[in-house]
Amino acid sequence: MTEETSPPNDLEKGVNEHAFKLLGLAVFALLVLATVSYRGLEGWTWVDSFYFSTMAVTTVGFGDLAPTSDASKLFTVFYVLSGIGLITTYIDLQFRIRRDRFQKRRIRE
Repeated sequence: MTEETSPPNDLEKGVNEHAFKLLGLAVFALLVLATVSYRGLEGWTWVDSFYFSTMAVTTVGFGDLAPTSDASKLFTVFYVLSGIGLITTYIDLQFRIRRDRFQKRRIRE
């Protein structure tokens, strides 16, 4: 078995799961920060602020809401650039953890 396909040892598994939890917390914190920021900068409702925060960072962008002030536009640029990277890393790590669990089960069989 090559190093690429060998299942992770317990230390690697623990590190991956710990990193996954930290990334999940960071994603949650980023969504909260964005929601509160849009609420203050745009005066949107809490639901609209959370909705836009989620749509923007997942790149769905229906276009029904858009930032109007210069401050919220600048915030959106930095929020989307950092958020997309964070979300992508979070999803990638989730797939890696699932793959590692699948490989470990397959080896036991």
